[in-house]
Amino acid sequence: MRYSILKYLFIFCLSIALYACNMESNDILFPAKQLIERQIGIRANEITYQVIEPVNGKETFEIEARDGVLVLKGSSTVAICYAFHTYLKEACHAMKTWSGEHIELPEIWPDYIAKKQTTPYSYRYFLNVCTYGYTTPYWNWDRWEKEIDWMALRGVNMPLATVASEAIAERVWLRMGLTKEEIRAFFTAPAHLPWHRMGNLNTWDGPLSDKWQESQIEMQHLIINRMRELGMQPIAPAFAGFVPMAFAEKHPAVKFKHLKWGGFDDKYNAYVLPPDSPFFEEIGKMFIEEWEKEFGRNTYYLSDSFNEMELPIEKEDIEGKHKLLAQYGESIYRSITAGNPDAVWVTQGWTFGYQHSFWDKESLQALLSRVPDDKMIIVDLGNDYPKWVWNTEQTWKVHDGFYGKKWIFSYVPNFGGKTPMTGDLQMYASSSSEALHSKSCGNLIGFGSAPEGLENNEVVYELLADMGWTDQSIDLDKWLKSYCEARYGKYPDAMKEAWVLFRKSAYSSLYSYPRFTWQTVTPDQRRISKIDTSDDFLRAVELFLTCADSLQNSELYVNDAIEYAAYYVAAKADKLYVKALKENTIGDKLAAQYTLRQVVDLLLDVDKLLASHPLYRLEEWVELARNSGTTSEEKDKYESNAKRLITTWGGFQEDYAARFWSGLIKDYYIPRLKLYFSEQWEDLDRWEETWINTPWHNTTKPFENPVNIAVELVNKAKVF
Repeated sequence: MRYSILKYLFIFCLSIALYACNMESNDILFPAKQLIERQIGIRANEITYQVIEPVNGKETFEIEARDGVLVLKGSSTVAICYAFHTYLKEACHAMKTWSGEHIELPEIWPDYIAKKQTTPYSYRYFLNVCTYGYTTPYWNWDRWEKEIDWMALRGVNMPLATVASEAIAERVWLRMGLTKEEIRAFFTAPAHLPWHRMGNLNTWDGPLSDKWQESQIEMQHLIINRMRELGMQPIAPAFAGFVPMAFAEKHPAVKFKHLKWGGFDDKYNAYVLPPDSPFFEEIGKMFIEEWEKEFGRNTYYLSDSFNEMELPIEKEDIEGKHKLLAQYGESIYRSITAGNPDAVWVTQGWTFGYQHSFWDKESLQALLSRVPDDKMIIVDLGNDYPKWVWNTEQTWKVHDGFYGKKWIFSYVPNFGGKTPMTGDLQMYASSSSEALHSKSCGNLIGFGSAPEGLENNEVVYELLADMGWTDQSIDLDKWLKSYCEARYGKYPDAMKEAWVLFRKSAYSSLYSYPRFTWQTVTPDQRRISKIDTSDDFLRAVELFLTCADSLQNSELYVNDAIEYAAYYVAAKADKLYVKALKENTIGDKLAAQYTLRQVVDLLLDVDKLLASHPLYRLEEWVELARNSGTTSEEKDKYESNAKRLITTWGGFQEDYAARFWSGLIKDYYIPRLKLYFSEQWEDLDRWEETWINTPWHNTTKPFENPVNIAVELVNKAKVF
């Protein structure tokens, strides 16, 4: 009897253990299978999915395909998704991207054996605070779902998630005694919210509506739930010390600091609490409480109090500066952990490099000094910029691996959503590996990228995805062959030669402001435009287009041919436009007008060519903005806000986010050029504002056979 009881007890315990194991497996496998089904439909059912153990705590995957049986193994959902992405690319020569797909799956899964691969990083980070303005402000769930899938397929497990920040903040400020009207006056319009969240900008183009706040809460639930379902660790927003003007007015005894940013009037700039104010911890605690009350428990919280801004202190008072920074570091950390003792403070390291003269060793050490090492992560945002823009050492090197704090190696491959081809592929293929193997890398726990604008330069992001899963440099010759075969189906000799030249030109450079002169009307003396349209680049485009006959049935080849040809013709137009400016300056008006007509003709061809591109169209940007509104008035307002961000922006940011888009070229850039060369040039600012506030309707009809036209236009433009 006793034996029977023990026997049944053993069987019961074993069943419970197996059930728990299966539940854990399903938690990993089922979301991965669902995601893969969203990519390839019912063929996801032909794949076998298995859970394996991580290696030394790091995510791991294996791929086995033999005799038509495909097995994907992973220690996490994201690992399995990345394994599938790898198999698609390397075994099936297939790819699904922002701009389309090349997926012609064979009936039988090709044989493929991959050794077990383990990421050297605990976290693969993605997104930028500014992405939520330059790319995603008006996205619907359909677009967000695709992006979260894109992230998982590329191994991302730590995305930034700041949607609905203002809806949560509003609840906090109501608790602090402000009226809804006072709170709403604090917020900017949707496309400018990233700079509001970082304390750079208040009120601009606002306020927000009830419907907006409600819709963002709903959207964030969908986003957070899907990220968690896939095993990701989202970074949520936290309080950084910035308060509404009305709050400052109600508390005159508090010595708020009034900061400056971006050339805006004082009324648009931020008031920030002093670090020793008891309000700091009280409000910060409420932010965490309200966020977790709505979206559930979280671990990682982003707070940035000094993005591109210096503290208003006496420059000679070094001791006072360090004391204040130490107080701010402590106050931010305490305000987060007051709401969740297990929370980790995440901060962007961008400003430490951007303002390197302010953030010397002693200053950054002061900021970090009162925060436990295991309770903070620094996202070293822009490791590409020291080489190309700042002329400094990489920030992590300057700051000794950030003095014991955890940190993430990241890049900022894109600013403002500007679309021209740019990026240092060799650096992307090697620099993070060098950091990993450095004796002074400190507590490096992650790798990622933080583009301000998505949907451009896809080769860069495919390369960075693979860098997140290796501690070695990548051989670009081999990698580009695999990339092109997956993207287009073939890698002919002419394309190989084209990529040699692309790597020597556009993809061996990185600039903050890759814009054509015709996009800024006159040369921007403050933000110098740099874009590589050298002879090597132009020859690369010509070579790429020679593959049109054999690849014109490849969707991604057609899209890239359209894009590259458009840059080619636009570069020729730019050369002529600079000539027209010179003619106009010396008073040769007839010659200037003749040259300008040539420029306009070329740009009209570019506009019509880009009308066939899936990404480079103003139409989609406007439609997303308008569809976010619930009334005609709100639709008009969101459209004007979306157009303002990519044109005049505000402050002294004009033309910062210059987009190379059909519709924008024809209806904004070209009329603006004509106006500048006319006797009404002084009306330029008024005309821009009128265009922004007038609903736009697309009138561009695309070419019937854009890839053939792309070849014709390039051949036609060679003479210029």
